[in-house]
Amino acid sequence: MIINDPKIPQSNRPNLITRFRQMIRERFSLEEDKDDEAEVIQAISRGIEFRGINLWTLIFAIFIASIGLNINSPAVITGAFLISPLMGPIMGIGMGVGINDLAMIQRAIKNISLAAFISLLTSTLYFFISPLHLAQSELLARTSPTVWDALVAFLGGLAGIVAGSRREKVSNVIPGVAIATALMPPLCTAGYGLATGNLYYFAGAFYLFLINAICISIATFLIVRFLNYHQKEYPTPEIERRVRNTIWFAVLIVVIPSSYLGYQIVRKTIFEESAKRFVTNECNFQYRQVINYAARFNRQQSTLELSLVGEPLPKDSINVLRAKMPAYNLSDVSLVVKQGNFKDTEIDVNALKTTLADQVIQYSQATISRKDHTIDSLRQYIELTQTSRLPVADLRNELKILMPDIQTFTAARSLVMNAISNKPDTVMLVYARFSRRHTAGEKQRIERWLQSRTKSKKIKLLVE
Repeated sequence: MIINDPKIPQSNRPNLITRFRQMIRERFSLEEDKDDEAEVIQAISRGIEFRGINLWTLIFAIFIASIGLNINSPAVITGAFLISPLMGPIMGIGMGVGINDLAMIQRAIKNISLAAFISLLTSTLYFFISPLHLAQSELLARTSPTVWDALVAFLGGLAGIVAGSRREKVSNVIPGVAIATALMPPLCTAGYGLATGNLYYFAGAFYLFLINAICISIATFLIVRFLNYHQKEYPTPEIERRVRNTIWFAVLIVVIPSSYLGYQIVRKTIFEESAKRFVTNECNFQYRQVINYAARFNRQQSTLELSLVGEPLPKDSINVLRAKMPAYNLSDVSLVVKQGNFKDTEIDVNALKTTLADQVIQYSQATISRKDHTIDSLRQYIELTQTSRLPVADLRNELKILMPDIQTFTAARSLVMNAISNKPDTVMLVYARFSRRHTAGEKQRIERWLQSRTKSKKIKLLVE
């Protein structure tokens, strides 16, 4: 480090540290281009209300997002993100907590509750009358929150409030935040759960919406406090203290359960990733195939269930699999292997199709690669034989000078195929018949002469 460099005088080292700190402070400062506090608070306050155009825009966006989820179209869902006005009241909650404005918090909670109710009602109505009731992949992705959803929502909230606090608004930040945080599709998925009577989908999707909303509000609160926004003034210190205590009591009621549930989401995400790696790395069997696996997380006892087709997997092999599970942090996970009879097993047909399609593609690619290699080798052989024809008559006459007893001679370049690697190679085959038997030394002399004369490294000499 520069600090320990003996070439730098001791008196200059504190100056270098100070300059370095100053450079970092200036580079990451949020004071530059900061908008007036009152303007920022007023802008966020205006975005809280859901009435008139905001309410109709929300309804239209919910319909668009529901259609996108129904037909499994990411482009349509992205368009609904850009239309949705859901960010306003959520950021209003964080702003209200940051400046101790209880009235703003109450107004924001009232409006986000209204927006959630309207969104659920609209999406439930759509999915109830829609002729398409199959849960597509885009819809299923919103039924189970992960730690990555919460992290994206938190970082998106940070970006949103930082951009909103600037004098010159960054035009691409708010649309990007709306797309990344994905507030609307979980509400649509919850409506799908209500319309189809699937309470698991409803609970998982609505929980994902709540987690995203809480993370955005926390991010807004942190930036507001970091920017040192002034606290709202009250007539007396007693009222201010009572308001502050009320706000923080409500925050604790929300944050403590959310923190516990967030911890469980982290555990669930780690478990699912570990199960996926275990199946991918260890469950490649000969004469049998994993057609589906289910990683079911539970706080007490998680389960990894494998569904196999093909020859039954012996008990010894199953025990070997269990012995390998601790290496994937699955030591407390119960392994269940279902094979043979699938009467009571739910088989994911889409997963089976995907697995078979992947295997067909891999086999086809390997076959095409081998054929391409053979074609290239044959092409090289043809080019070689066309450009370098052997002068058999000249070779015979020259060899007759060296070995006058030669009677028959021929030479040709031939393609030889390896039976194991299926790799072709080019060899020059030489056949010669003499009137007398030659020694091994004489044969080697002929081979060396042929290599030098024909510039061929691989020669197969057949002598009679």
